[in-house]
Amino acid sequence: MDTNTVLWDLTELYRGADDPQFLADQRWCRQEATALANAYGGRVRELAAGDLAALLQRLEALEGRLTRLAAFTFLDFITRTGDEAASARQQQVEELAGQVGADSVFFELEWNLLPDDQVATLLSRAELAPWRHHLRRLRRHAPHQLSQAEERLWRELAPVGRASWLTLFEKVLGQMRFGPQGRTEEEVLSDLHHPERERRRTAAAELAAGLTGQSQVLCHICNTLAAEKMIADRLRAYPGWLSARNLDNEVADSVVETMVAAVRSRYDIVQRHYRAKGGLLGLTPLYDYDRYAPVPGLETAPIPWGRCRETILASFAGFSPRLAELAEQFFTRPWIHAPLAAGKRGGAFAHPCVPELHPYLMVNYAGTLDDVSTVAHEVGHGVHQLLAARQGLFQCEPTLFLAETASVFAELLLFHAQVATLTGTARRAFICRKLESIFATVFRQVAMHRFEELVHTARRDRGELSLENISRCWIESQQEMFGDSLTLTPDYAIAWSYIPHFLATPGYVHCYAFAELLVLGLYARHLATGEAFVADYFALLAAGGSATPDALLAPFGIRLDDPSFWQAGLDHIDRMGEELWG
Repeated sequence: MDTNTVLWDLTELYRGADDPQFLADQRWCRQEATALANAYGGRVRELAAGDLAALLQRLEALEGRLTRLAAFTFLDFITRTGDEAASARQQQVEELAGQVGADSVFFELEWNLLPDDQVATLLSRAELAPWRHHLRRLRRHAPHQLSQAEERLWRELAPVGRASWLTLFEKVLGQMRFGPQGRTEEEVLSDLHHPERERRRTAAAELAAGLTGQSQVLCHICNTLAAEKMIADRLRAYPGWLSARNLDNEVADSVVETMVAAVRSRYDIVQRHYRAKGGLLGLTPLYDYDRYAPVPGLETAPIPWGRCRETILASFAGFSPRLAELAEQFFTRPWIHAPLAAGKRGGAFAHPCVPELHPYLMVNYAGTLDDVSTVAHEVGHGVHQLLAARQGLFQCEPTLFLAETASVFAELLLFHAQVATLTGTARRAFICRKLESIFATVFRQVAMHRFEELVHTARRDRGELSLENISRCWIESQQEMFGDSLTLTPDYAIAWSYIPHFLATPGYVHCYAFAELLVLGLYARHLATGEAFVADYFALLAAGGSATPDALLAPFGIRLDDPSFWQAGLDHIDRMGEELWG
């Protein structure tokens, strides 16, 4: 593909590993963390609003400098995971973050010990307005914090705990090669969308063989991180494996339970689809590697990067010229890393970096329709991050429950722009592909959430899990979704092992389902209200993490505790399936 020059430029962060500022910033972070602890440790309860604001400004500046260091070393490493020097620099900064976190943890602990009436008085002061929601959010975890000595130790050990295991995972997956041609993960996964069944079957077999070759390591990483979370939840007295994540997301456990139950109750939508698709393609039975087989009429020729860019920007402009202008920056400036490359991690992400700069996007672009959608998804994230930067470092990032909103909305804008140009079999094939994309975002993510639940529960009840135990949890959760519409082969049992979300951010994947169902509701409102919606939508993105999800969605009339909200989105998906298959 024509993406060899679509590379990010990290020199806005640092000119390189030998940049004097790179070392100077590390020294400054150590010194500033020590200075803050010496000046303010044990005194937070005595601070007036103005003094507290001054402390928060310094803490935010410290976190910002540390985030810049971490962004540079992570982004430098992730495209060349076999580079030992890049890996060592990333570890160096993670260890620095642990030291800085240990020195600065006093603030969170002391703030959370303040009486409610003192907190209410402080938060009413204008000086603290830029951090008001951040300060409220910190107190949500107050019942679960440890002593200061324990919290210091926790942060000091973090770089050789979860972070270290995640780095090992990235190295293993980044350097893994599949099949006799030594293909990358992304190249093999791309073939699962190929029109030739034998090509898909071979890709699935090569993927499974490669993962199985590293299964002992991948299984051990999974067990270790599940145990680490188990211990953390026990020490902090969280009642369940998802409780800490829900507190972070500022949603009640009951909201997540209601959404997950609603989605699982409509797995029949998925099963109807694959029965009909198998009949159309003449594939009986339909196997797991047939899930993404294109329906006749779908474009399969590689899509050049330039056309990808034009299609995305045109679809955004149809919604709002401002959205297209914001998005265009990612294509005209060196903010994206797009080519497939040896040693580069698979998948895609948008890294928010720091508010005073801009996000960086990583994709692995092979020119498929799905790749175009992925680019739109990540650019949507990037626009969200650009707009929310004005909230400052402590309040710019939305909770995970809202973090996927802009990205999924971007995908939907792209779909409607593309499908409007199609007729006949091409239109049917394209709608089929979009429906399967929605399945992947809603039903598959909830099935994966169910897998996480099974694994974490089993790890806590039975101890270390064998590869067979973990794979059984995977097959159970996936088979529930597919029913008898799809036959899962033995090769599919290992497919859990390359998904990073389970390790990096436990309890994240169901947020994709939330985002898709939310976006379907938001898009319906857009069609009904037109320009009025556009302003509200930009306000939602610009708010970042400055308020709770409930407060941010109130202008749209959305209540997360209302089961009918989830059902409305599922009914929309059901209607799409009925229109497609009759």
